[in-house]
Formats: sequence, structure tokens, C-alpha cells
Amino acid sequence: QVQLVESGGGLVQAGGSLRLSCAASGSFFGFMTMAWYRQAPGKQRELVASITSGGSTNYADSVKGRFTISRGSAKNTVYLQMNSLKPEDTAVYYCAAGGIAGMDYWGKGTLVTVSS
Repeated sequence: QVQLVESGGGLVQAGGSLRLSCAASGSFFGFMTMAWYRQAPGKQRELVASITSGGSTNYADSVKGRFTISRGSAKNTVYLQMNSLKPEDTAVYYCAAGGIAGMDYWGKGTLVTVSS
């Protein structure tokens, strides 16, 4: 069964840091682009960061310089290091995997709450 399982969410004060992890079952994830999306209350889901199988990364302007996406050595694990967190970063964060046509697999999400 294909699964993406996120962990690492929680409550943090503004200016703090969190590290999200996503473990994907199945070695074929190593050939996919993996990404983090987020959805804040009352807002649409948005791309936060993505990383290709070759290691190329892409970030939303709102998180550039603060967040870093990376893959584990087995490439079926992806991390999101979030520094200098702001209240507006509060959202449910989802791990996703896919290709050029879009994300095919999604995790259930992990809640990140940043208090002011």
C-alpha cells in the first residue's frame, strides 16, 4: 500500500523552528518529485517547497530563506526545516509526491501552529 506519513508538526512560538518529516512507502518514490504543501484555515492549499529526484528545489516566495526542503539518503524520505516561523505559517502541512503532471500521492497532513 502506497503511503506518505508526515510527522513533526506542533505548536511553536514565532521565531522558532520545526522540522517536518515525510516517510514514503515504496522505493519508487525515489524517482518522483516530492513536495510540501500547506493549507491555512479559510485559504486554498498552496505549494511550499518541492524537490526533484535530482535534488533541484523550488520554494514559495513567502518561505524563501526560512525553509529548506531536503531528501534522505534513501530518497523516499523528505524533510522540511522551518526556521524563523511566523504566525502566518500556521497551517496543515501535507507531503506529496508526483511528477510533471502533478502530485499523485498525498499524506494526511500535520498541523503546524505558530503563536505570536
